[in-house]
Amino acid sequence: MDKEFLKQKAKEVRIDIINMLAEAGSGHPGGSLSCADILTLLYFDKMNVKPDNPKWEDRDRLVLSKGHAAPALYAVLAEKGFFPKEELKTLRKLGSILQGHPDMKSTPGLDMTTGSLGQGLSAANGMALAGKLDKKGYRVYAILGDGELQEGQIWEAAMTAAHYKLDNLTAILDFNGLQIDGPNREVKNIEPVNEKFKAFGWHVIEIDGHDFEQIDKAIEEAKATKGKPTLIIAHTIKGKGVSFMENQVGWHGSAPNEEQRQKAIQELEGGGV
Repeated sequence: MDKEFLKQKAKEVRIDIINMLAEAGSGHPGGSLSCADILTLLYFDKMNVKPDNPKWEDRDRLVLSKGHAAPALYAVLAEKGFFPKEELKTLRKLGSILQGHPDMKSTPGLDMTTGSLGQGLSAANGMALAGKLDKKGYRVYAILGDGELQEGQIWEAAMTAAHYKLDNLTAILDFNGLQIDGPNREVKNIEPVNEKFKAFGWHVIEIDGHDFEQIDKAIEEAKATKGKPTLIIAHTIKGKGVSFMENQVGWHGSAPNEEQRQKAIQELEGGGV
């Protein structure tokens, strides 16, 4: 793992996120910025993918269950070379390959269409089970939102993954503590997440979701865990990298104006993350 390379890539991804949301005039910056480091490390260090062959049968798969964070995934895919970066300017525009939520039929590199919260882990289960049945070596990653854990389907999927011993599945919880209506603990408390998933038969790891060394170590531990799926609880900061967006619930689904864009870019270019 080249930590400095990953830090630079994550900074570029965050700049891409701000620019594309400002161009679109709508979207979700908070939860996109919070999972940028996780997605950057996965695609640039861990996942076995081929940008020139997005449907390669033996590729690792990723399901962005928190589909509103699509700008983060689009930025990473563009930086990785799945499609030209110029496409990022077309986010949410009519006819664009980059819609407001992931559409696997339109965007190279997407493994699942998502957006309706709670469904992504079930889709990831299917991919992981198919890998087992086909005796394939690929791994499946599912990025979950913390507010999303209020959906009942998540817990049905959690039971299913443990029942089928899907040790080729790693779920990563982007735990930034905020959802569209406010703090998770006030809307509908999801704690204790670690004990709940352990009770459902999962291996659970807790980390700082902005520390590349911790993310790297957790993913390697998940790979080494046999007989059960792994949940990585990644404690993150909503709006990470942009001071006026950090931990502010109002930036869940509000795009920056031109003045805010310039301020955010200046911060990101100057200090990194």
